[in-house]
Amino acid sequence: MKKLLSDTISPGRYRHYKGKEYEVLAMALHSETLESLVVYKPLYETPEVPPGTLWVRPAAMFLETVETEQGIVQRFTPVPA
Repeated sequence: MKKLLSDTISPGRYRHYKGKEYEVLAMALHSETLESLVVYKPLYETPEVPPGTLWVRPAAMFLETVETEQGIVQRFTPVPA
């Protein structure tokens, strides 16, 4: 059985490098590839995304770094409680 990255990505609040916050709800596995996925929801509302919408993203992408004008940063960082 493929191991989830739950030891690296815990449920809780995270900030995207662009500033908006999200709540990680759980980890999941892709049914065909067994790729680890992060299940999360935005903690903000927009006209384009109905309230309560859940999103998924590959765990590897959730954990990766991105290059910005300020340098290389984590895509998502935990928000201290």
